[in-house]
Amino acid sequence: MIRTALSLALLAALPLAHAAPDLTTVSERSGFQATGRYDEVVKLCADFQKAYPKAVRCFEFGRTPEGRPMLALAVSKSGALTAGAAKKKNIPVLLVQGGIHAGEIDGKDAGFLALRHALDGKLAGAALDRQVLLFVPVFNVDGHERFGPNNRPNQRGPVEMGWRVTAQNYNLNRDYLKADAPEMQAMLALVNQWDPLAYIDLHVTDGAKFEPDVSIQVEPVHGGDAALREAGTALRDNVIADLRQQGSDPKHFYISFARTDEPQSGFVDEMSGARFSTGYFYLRNRFGMLVETHSWKDYPTRVKITYNTIVSVMNQVAKHGTAWRQAALAADARATALGGQDFPLSYRTTDKVRTIDFRGYEFKRVPSDVSGGIWTQYDETKPQLWKVPLRDEIVPDFTIKAPAGGYLVPAAQAGAVGAKLKQHGVAFKVLAAAPGKLEVEAFRATKTRLTPQSFEGHQMLAVEGAWNTEAREVGAGALFVPIAQPKARLVMTMLEPQGADSLLAWGMFTAAFERKEYMEEYVAEEVAREQLKDPAVAAAFKERLDNDPDFAKSSRARLDFFARRHASWDERFNLYPVYRTDRKF
Repeated sequence: MIRTALSLALLAALPLAHAAPDLTTVSERSGFQATGRYDEVVKLCADFQKAYPKAVRCFEFGRTPEGRPMLALAVSKSGALTAGAAKKKNIPVLLVQGGIHAGEIDGKDAGFLALRHALDGKLAGAALDRQVLLFVPVFNVDGHERFGPNNRPNQRGPVEMGWRVTAQNYNLNRDYLKADAPEMQAMLALVNQWDPLAYIDLHVTDGAKFEPDVSIQVEPVHGGDAALREAGTALRDNVIADLRQQGSDPKHFYISFARTDEPQSGFVDEMSGARFSTGYFYLRNRFGMLVETHSWKDYPTRVKITYNTIVSVMNQVAKHGTAWRQAALAADARATALGGQDFPLSYRTTDKVRTIDFRGYEFKRVPSDVSGGIWTQYDETKPQLWKVPLRDEIVPDFTIKAPAGGYLVPAAQAGAVGAKLKQHGVAFKVLAAAPGKLEVEAFRATKTRLTPQSFEGHQMLAVEGAWNTEAREVGAGALFVPIAQPKARLVMTMLEPQGADSLLAWGMFTAAFERKEYMEEYVAEEVAREQLKDPAVAAAFKERLDNDPDFAKSSRARLDFFARRHASWDERFNLYPVYRTDRKF
């Protein structure tokens, strides 16, 4: 008996080889004051799979520039733990992503907690039976490991956190369309493989001091497929309703003042461009949700709100996901028929204003003897109801007509453009034989403007001009990018030259708008005199001299007038090297 008791005592003192792994986080154990380093993510990913081998698969989907693994957890009680299985079973996939800005790390800790509770059955319903949850705890892994206590000076907690951008200094939430960062290329490959119905991007906002604690923005709501906008609006409104029931004060617009540091300027809702997650996924006929908890709420509060949001979205997808997935697939089918239809390349917020009640704090704006400007001082002990303007009516701005057939990319540009199209899962065809001279629409720029300073590693290019019919030679190796495909909106966003997030805008074709050949002045003088023998040229020259003072004062501009009319002029200068076509190849 004594021997048995001694044996049990010794056994209890030894670690059990098959003991259940501890799935709590550093954050949870610290009372949500701290957050763990990335080695915790590596361990938890493996431990969740170990604890729930039939419901969790931990896998690597990429490597960062500094060599760290990018990890995701596929979680479902449906038996579908691969992309192929999810597609075969027609199960909606929900992708929840934390740490795109790694100082804004609420999503990682909230996500692991929600995941554990869902697997333990502590959450109401059977959400994991009806969907696959694809959880990426940290997107910006290298930035996460640039760890420190001072990385977010206008944020309360955790005690240390990661850095906003990647090791290559890319802001990943400006990279969805151009996809420069290896991390983004890995994420797009993951998205192409799994085709998530909804992509939830978890952030912490910057900004002023006030009481509302989270904003929930979803697309398609303002743009994209009209029928799918109804589902997007329902997703947004249902999640906002859930959060209100749990004591939050959520807003449907980004909670940042129209004029920085001026509370009475109110708020302006906007439509995000394709560089952002919410401006990207609706172009694929899928839902993108931007979640922004408020930085001046403490870390336990923010993690709880993020947790509530994740749980709400899971419940919404469990309840409506099958119908919403069918709606998304129907939107895919409708997108294949967009040829010849109007497509908004951009949106704007109208001047329509309404006054809203907004819970802020008493504040005063005083002259600063430090900055010489105005300093806003908030008193968080004195809540105050503000009445402020809100502009949230968003309408199409710059609209183009989709080509009937698609786009032709000449062989010289095919390699670079084709690589970008592949990253986004866009369908295209390489023309094995030369079609020869074709009547196409060609865009010629009449004005170009480069930003003086780089943005995300690029000098941005804006062009003015027009599409006109021309006969252009198209050789073998050119690409045909059809409009008749589910990602037609994404195709036009990438290839229409006047789009703010087009490949042209990000500088892929800048060389086409650089003049490379010149005529010496003494030659141009001779050419000018020869051309002036033509009465029409002489009249046009005189008219320009009489009506354009800047032209009249510039000897270079005057000689250029004649150089442009000479047979040596480069007819490809300012020609956008992508054509529109009505044909289908």
